[in-house]
Amino acid sequence: MKKGLAIGGIITALVILIAAGTVYFRYGFVFGEGVKAGVLNRVVYKGYIFKTYEGYIIQDGISSKQLSTKGGKVTTGTAIQSNEFYFSVTDKAIADSLMYHCGGKKVQLHYKEYKGTLPWRGQEKFIVDKIVSVEDGE
Repeated sequence: MKKGLAIGGIITALVILIAAGTVYFRYGFVFGEGVKAGVLNRVVYKGYIFKTYEGYIIQDGISSKQLSTKGGKVTTGTAIQSNEFYFSVTDKAIADSLMYHCGGKKVQLHYKEYKGTLPWRGQEKFIVDKIVSVEDGE
């Protein structure tokens, strides 16, 4: 009887450790970090229960794309494209600076990437934690 309780306790401890490790790696472990640059388009404070700061920047770029494949011939060309980088901000001071001083300006933002989102941290997996630089664009 005692042996069965000991094995049950070990299995329970293992299940708890595996669950805790999974939760940590999904929501607490920083998967990647870097810097993105672009024109700040929007930062808003929104949410139903958890109010969070959400925003995005527009990154300009040029890409080569396959345009058509008529008659077995592949035609390629270059096109101007814009990519949007959606992010959340947890620090109110950074969010206020972005909202009130950086709109429409070219910014470089340092971010951390997580594998999962938490409602109180924001809607996005990318969390901006620092403004690297701001340019007026004029």
